[in-house]
Amino acid sequence: MTKSELMVRLAEKYIAANSNTQLAAKDVEQSVKVLVDTMTRSLARGQRIEIRGFGSFDLNHRPARVGRNPKTGEKVNVPEKYVPHFKPGKELRERVDQSVAK
Repeated sequence: MTKSELMVRLAEKYIAANSNTQLAAKDVEQSVKVLVDTMTRSLARGQRIEIRGFGSFDLNHRPARVGRNPKTGEKVNVPEKYVPHFKPGKELRERVDQSVAK
C-alpha cells in the first residue's frame, strides 16, 4: 500500500461513511503527511517510535566495513550508518499469521 492509497482508503472510510463529519479529503491527506513527517523526524533524531498493537520503529547501527563492488570485485570502504528497523507487534504478527494461514 502506498501513501496515496492509504489516504484514499481513509477518506473512503471516514468521509463517505459519516456524511455529517467535518473531515474533508484535504484533512485526511494533511493528517497522513503530518504523521509520516513526524515519524521521519523522530527517527532522524534517534528516537524510538512505538505504536501499541502495530509495532515499533528503531535505528540499527551498522559499523564501518570493507565491502566489494559486485561488478569489479574491487574492495570498497563502506562507512558506518544507522538504518531504520521495524519490529511488528504481537497483535500485528498474529493477525498477519491468521490471515495468511487461511
